[in-house]
Amino acid sequence: MTATKALSPQELRELRLDIEDFFYNEADLLDDRRYEDWLDLLADDIRYFMPIRRNVPFNEPERENTVPRAQMSWFDEGKFTLTQRVQQIRTGSHWCEEPFSRVTHMVTNVRIEEATGDEVRVRSRFLVYRNRLEDEENFLIGRRFDTLRRDGSSWKIARREIVLDQSTLLAKNLTTFF
Repeated sequence: MTATKALSPQELRELRLDIEDFFYNEADLLDDRRYEDWLDLLADDIRYFMPIRRNVPFNEPERENTVPRAQMSWFDEGKFTLTQRVQQIRTGSHWCEEPFSRVTHMVTNVRIEEATGDEVRVRSRFLVYRNRLEDEENFLIGRRFDTLRRDGSSWKIARREIVLDQSTLLAKNLTTFF
């Protein structure tokens, strides 16, 4: 966090508020199913990764999450694949999202880890509530580690790592964007 120390407390607070507003807007886009607008928030070179969590002994925490590009993960995607997922949902014949799920994203505990040049590393917590059909409910809770890149007066998501706080996914499918 050495580069962040160059920011005054006021500048750091303003930066955090700006990023929180960005995240809240992103959550609204996803909840309103404005997926194409959400895709516009992603950098062309985005890395969107969600490891699979494992139950490991206390003295082996480095084994808890699967390794990107070396082991299986829930997601390890770029913008092309994310765009394809949106297009698939929009077909109306994507069984996992026909009819659409009702989804609410909540983002909290936003903390800036490092700010260097036009990039900011941010960690946050999330809760995603999903209701599907009459009786399917899912709560997906965890942490996100984002790298945001300044793009004019706004931000682009250059990297997102999503870490669920569960080792067994209880949802029947995983079509939700985080």
